[in-house]
Amino acid sequence: MATIKVHAGDFTKGEGQVAFGYLTLKTKEKYIMGEGIAFSELDDVAVATEDSVKKIGGTVGWGIVGGVILGPVGLLAGLLLGGKKKEVTFVARFKDGRKLLATTDSKTFIKLQSAAF
Repeated sequence: MATIKVHAGDFTKGEGQVAFGYLTLKTKEKYIMGEGIAFSELDDVAVATEDSVKKIGGTVGWGIVGGVILGPVGLLAGLLLGGKKKEVTFVARFKDGRKLLATTDSKTFIKLQSAAF
């Protein structure tokens, strides 16, 4: 089981879980247990950039998550070189239109990205 840290989007900020092909993310309606979302519901997963953060955050914008994003933008090369404990801040879009800005470890990011491919 892996952990993701939710920063912005259509889910409650805080920690979520990734296990057995599902993301468990808290919403306003399902704050205690969270909502289980199958990987098959992912439409797109990409490393967060300034443009993607502005699109997902709207008025939240780049400033709130700027410090978190700076490392992962340059992290892509590290991922390709096989970094193990690096964190990646990413943007995910789901087939139902919801969006997510979160951070997780590189191994989990690759699993999520592969599921959306």
